[in-house]
Amino acid sequence: MNSLVQLLLSGCSHAHTTFPLTPVERKGFKKRTYVCCLDCGKEFHYDWRAMRIGAEIPQEVQPLFGKVVSEEI
Repeated sequence: MNSLVQLLLSGCSHAHTTFPLTPVERKGFKKRTYVCCLDCGKEFHYDWRAMRIGAEIPQEVQPLFGKVVSEEI
């Protein structure tokens, strides 16, 4: 049922994902396993015990080169 709702609202069923990835632990970064949808690019928590995709991981948008400054003309 949850998959049907996701498909209707987002347009992506997230059926094609990467193999579960667990990044190397770094300072200030929680070591969590995740998968990425190859169709839409969204990342999701992954539960190894249940072998299921969990909640979506919210993405923060960071500027590539420091602060974004808007100029008024």
